[in-house]
Amino acid sequence: MPDPKRQLPRRVYPLRVLGMGLGAVVVSVVLWERNASVVAWLYMALITLAWPHVAYQLSRRSADPYRAEIRNLLVDSALVAALVPLMHFNLLPSVLLLTLTMVDKITTGIHGLWARSLPGMAGAAAASAALTGFHWAPVTSMLVIIACLPVMVLHTLSVSVVSYRLIRKVSQQNQLLDELRRIDALTGLYGRGHWQEQAEATLRRHHATDEPACLVMLDIDHFKQINDRHGHTVGDEVLRALARIVLNNVRATDCAGRYGGDEFAIVLRGMHLDNAILVAQRIREQVQALQLHDLPSLRFTSSLGVAAADHRHNSLRAWTNAADAELYQAKAAGRNRVSAGAMPVLAPVV
Repeated sequence: MPDPKRQLPRRVYPLRVLGMGLGAVVVSVVLWERNASVVAWLYMALITLAWPHVAYQLSRRSADPYRAEIRNLLVDSALVAALVPLMHFNLLPSVLLLTLTMVDKITTGIHGLWARSLPGMAGAAAASAALTGFHWAPVTSMLVIIACLPVMVLHTLSVSVVSYRLIRKVSQQNQLLDELRRIDALTGLYGRGHWQEQAEATLRRHHATDEPACLVMLDIDHFKQINDRHGHTVGDEVLRALARIVLNNVRATDCAGRYGGDEFAIVLRGMHLDNAILVAQRIREQVQALQLHDLPSLRFTSSLGVAAADHRHNSLRAWTNAADAELYQAKAAGRNRVSAGAMPVLAPVV
């Protein structure tokens, strides 16, 4: 993958050519209006037309292109400031060019670059005034104003495009971070934090509207023995396999998450207890029948507890405790079964 720092000169080069070229148009109109000497024209041409290509070669051939380009950016600011005395301090183009060069330093995102450029700009302006003579003619003609318009428009649009791309990139990165926060990396189910948020919202909706909902807690029977006998790599594959079964048996409106270790939790929204039991039974049966591709001799089972949302559940913890109690009831009854509320423990279907 290319180093972004080493790519900086290549990214800056066309922008420098464009920016200096547009600046040359503005300065040329001012020089034409005041019948400037050949020396002034040559001075302007070296700064605006020759310097971008010299800067690129300096950074490209440097052992450290990034540091070389930082120096070039500082030189950019100084050279632009040197144009101000050349224009006899013509007000609008002077303010425009100085402002835009500062904006360019800020939009690089390099910390403190704009402040570091100020001494060089002041020194270059003073040196240029000493060389060309201090002439004060701040009045801006309509022709110069018109010449400034393309610079203002194109620079504003280019900065807007760059800002838009940066915002899009940051937004995509934030979405990725949010996805990483929400999803458990091992199983692909929701992580505990996001699952709890969704489960709490479901419980609140039940209290507000009496919409039915059920909570299923499940874990793998004797999972520690699987890890001890076959290793954690196999244990991880077992967890992923169970997660796939869970995902295949829930709807898009449901919320399945990894609660912790080998324990999983499923919120079945808008579902009554009898249908939730059927879902839990399907999961249990498919886990029991599962064969791992790389270890077909390994068989394992799961135990599940189901609790319907109830107005007595004044918090997610209370609802979770109810489903957990059913899970422990299924384990106490011999494992590989489903336990649900006031209903009897359901024996495995043979």
